[in-house]
This record gives sequence, structure tokens and C-alpha cells, in this order.
Amino acid sequence: MNRSFLLLTLFLPFFSYSQKETADKIYINAKIWTADDSMPWAEAIAIKDNKIIYTGKNYEQYKGSNTTVTDLKSKMVVPGFIDNHTHFLNGGYNLAGVQLRYAKTPADFIRILKEFCLQHPDDRWIQGGDWDHENWGGELPRKEWIDSVTGNHPLFVNRYDGHMAFANSKALQLAGITKETKVPAGGEIVKDENGEPTGVLKDDVMGFMYRVIPADSESEMDEYFRAATEYALSNGVSQVHDMGSYGGWIDLGVYKKAYKENRLPLRIYSFIALGRWKAIDSVCRKDGRGDDMLRWGGMKGFVDGSLGSTTAWFYQPYLDAPGKTGLQVTDTATLQKWVLAADSCGLHVAVHAIGDRANDFILNVFAEAVKKSPGKDHRFRIEHAQHLTRQAILKFSELKVIPSMQPYHAIDDGKWAYKRLDDARLKGTYAFKSLLDAKAGLTFGSDWPVAPATPLEGIYAAVTRRTLDDKNPNGWYLEQKISVEQALKCYTVNNAYAGFQENKLGILKKGMLADFVVLSENLFEITPEKIKDVKVLRTVVDGKEVYSKIDQ
Repeated sequence: MNRSFLLLTLFLPFFSYSQKETADKIYINAKIWTADDSMPWAEAIAIKDNKIIYTGKNYEQYKGSNTTVTDLKSKMVVPGFIDNHTHFLNGGYNLAGVQLRYAKTPADFIRILKEFCLQHPDDRWIQGGDWDHENWGGELPRKEWIDSVTGNHPLFVNRYDGHMAFANSKALQLAGITKETKVPAGGEIVKDENGEPTGVLKDDVMGFMYRVIPADSESEMDEYFRAATEYALSNGVSQVHDMGSYGGWIDLGVYKKAYKENRLPLRIYSFIALGRWKAIDSVCRKDGRGDDMLRWGGMKGFVDGSLGSTTAWFYQPYLDAPGKTGLQVTDTATLQKWVLAADSCGLHVAVHAIGDRANDFILNVFAEAVKKSPGKDHRFRIEHAQHLTRQAILKFSELKVIPSMQPYHAIDDGKWAYKRLDDARLKGTYAFKSLLDAKAGLTFGSDWPVAPATPLEGIYAAVTRRTLDDKNPNGWYLEQKISVEQALKCYTVNNAYAGFQENKLGILKKGMLADFVVLSENLFEITPEKIKDVKVLRTVVDGKEVYSKIDQ
């Protein structure tokens, strides 16, 4: 054998091993918060295909003749924000629907609806809305307010929390709702002094209306998806954990269609209504659970309603509704059966719970499941986990249950929650710091469209707890404020774990998927009050720049 050839053969593996990969893209001159405790900060990030191949300072070795180098001019970079709880298509729909959230008086409410109806002189259903009666002192709307201005339109508009909605007379008639209508245990028809429906429907009874509202067309659903996607990416959201707007099944169909047509620029983890666990289990067994861009296998259930609708389930009555302690939206025996069955199939179970009694109930159900399979990685989630006893906070850590919370709710509800609950209960409300101190895996998101899908506003809310009415400048129950770093981890590292992706996302280091966001300011260098004003300049998902505000 030729001696030179033999030597080359012997040393070739060494040269191949030593040679550095060449990056497709390198972003330099940045202040990169990596979320990696072993190296929290870097100045450059190099990407090949859809993965990070380097973070650090000395990027030159990864630069090739075809590498695109982008100077970020000292801007901050963070891992892509993951939103732990959205109703994504509903958010897209609302972007084009009537906007009632900022109506400050009944007159505003009526005027906005009148103007919207005049702009749409037909007989289409009017939905969306996101109104809040607390903006004008707490009086619920009545159909008599708006019947004369809605013309031929049937109207059914949600309160912003989604647990109460308002119908005009035409919509009530189409749904067959009268004073004699039998109300399901998990719902309520609000009635006037004569026993007639006022138009306000709560929780399970809202289904009467949804049965008569025409289904959206395929093209309309695609439009909602497009609008929602553009909005999310512009706010630095690289992935949503979607709890569904249409029970989850229809939603997943829209996402699968977009994926197939190469119209999916952000990651989606799609949750299905818990009652459909058998159907989604069959899908998972047959087709798997998707990939890193689109996944399924999560199940979403409900214990109770909401604080604003006085349907959250508490041990003690509401201060302003002393005859009420809330509702069990799902029969508790049925819910327990569904949770245990879905978990036994290996499905990922998340359950909505707001009131203290609701949270205690579902924690006990999860404890039963853990006892049945003590070595299993359940990663149960409680969506919202809003009002907690001290014992419940400790139980989250003990059972490794994930509190999936939405910090913007704290500065919104904090304007009026004192009317519903006493100080003792409010001390366990949005207990961010107590949960982190107890080593619970706290995660953050928005509940969009209940609150805006704007992680920077969520971080602002968690760090300052300054209510939207500016009446708590030092923070509402300020002992629950957390640090900027803690809030960032709740939107990145912790959310990746909550979705079984901790080995792929949430941290900017070699081998991880390339999802990150460029911000206009360094969140660690500005006062907390200014965080909500920081702008998203770029959003990168799977190595692709999917949003840019540069030169716009």
C-alpha cells in the first residue's frame, strides 16, 4: 500500500473531527441571554439549518463563504417566547370582530355595537367582543340596551374571560332560550325581575347558543389562523400551547392543513377537549403525535368557571354574591374518570381550575393518578391555578404538577377582585413567588384573547404587579412579585419543560432548535416599569426569520 495514502487514511478521521461546522447564519454583536445557567450570556449565535451550533463570543471559526452575518448592534436576544395557554383561532377571529374590551360605560358599549352594525348592513352573526362589565361598575348588560341598534344581526359576544356571554333578543329566539329553559348544572341564565332572560349566559348554558351559530367556512378558519399567526410572531411568540377555540378537534384540523400547505411559521402544541380522550388516543396510536412544529396528545378539561363571572368554585361564598360559591363546569365524578383514563393512555392532561376549591379538587385527582403510577412522568398541568391555599402551593411541588399561569390576569383582575374575595383569599391569588419558592415549575402565557398574547406585558405584570388602573403603583400583593430572570424562565425554559421539549427548546445553546427573539432594550438594564414598552425587532423560529421590524 502507498505509505502516503496510508498516513492520510489514518489521520483523516482526526481532521474530520477537528473541522468546525460552517454556519448558515450568524448573529453577532448582541447581548444574548441564553437561559443556560452554565453560560448565561453570549455575544454571538450561529445557526445551521434549524439548529444552534454555537453561542459565545468567538464566532469566526463558524463563518464560511456563504454564511450570512447579521450585526444586532447590541440588542438583546432571548429564547423564543412560548405561550402556555391560548385560544388561537378565537384570537384570530377577534382581531377582525367587534371590539368591546375598552368600553368604559354602558353608553360606550351600545355605541360601539351600533357603529359596528352600521358598518355591516346585513344579517351576519356578531361575535367576539371581550367586554368587561367591571369597567362601568359591575352592572351586567341587558338585551334591551342593544336590541334597537343591532338590526337584523343575531348577537352573542363574550365577556373577556370566556365564561360569560351576552345575546340580543334575536339570538335568544334562534337558540330557543326562554324563561322556561331548563338550565344545566354547570351553567346559568341570568334573569330579570320578571324571570325573563336578560341575555347574559354563563358557562355550560352558552352551548345552547353555539349549537345554532353557523359553522365558520374553511377559508374563514384559514384567515383566522393567518391573522393569529402574524400577531403572535410580531410579539415574539415562537410557540403556542393551544387550548382550542372549537373544542380543539377542529382547531387541530386547521393546523394540520396549514402544516401540509407549508403555512405554519410557528410551533403549535394542540390540546383537545378532555372528553375526547378516546378519539385522540386512537389518532396518537395510529399516526403518532406530530413533530417539533405541530404536536398533539394534550388534553384540556375544566373544573370551574371564572372569578369575573362568579362561576369559579370556592369553599366560601363571594363577597358580592353571598348566595354563590361558583360552579362545577364538569361533573366531578366524570372529570375524575376522564383524567385517570387519559393519563393511563399516556396522554398529557391539563385542567382549568380558578377557585381554591377547584384547585384542591383537581390536585387530589392528580394525586390519585400519581399513586396509581408513582414512577410515571405525568407532568399534569393546572391551567390558571388562580386562587390557592398554602397547602395547595406545597402540593404543586410535591406532586410535580405544573402551575400554568397567565400574569397579565393579575394586573387586570386586581382592579376589582377585592369586590369578590376577602384579603385572606386574595393573598393566595396569582401566587407567583410562593410557587417558585416552593420549587413548583411555574409557567407563563396569556390565555389570548382573554388577555393580549404579549409576553413582554406578561413579564411586566409578573415583575411589577401594577394594576391597569394605576391604583397599585408598588404592586398588588407585592410580596408575589418575581424577578425579570424568573419571569423570562417562566416563558422559556419552564414552558419547554411543560410541553416535554426541554431537550430541544427554551435555552440557547449548541444542539437546541433555533428559536429566539431580538428585543429593542435589555430587560435587565431598564426599570421594570418600562418593560411593557420594549419592542420585538425580530422573531426567529426553526432557524428562519419569520418576523422583522427592521427597516419597516
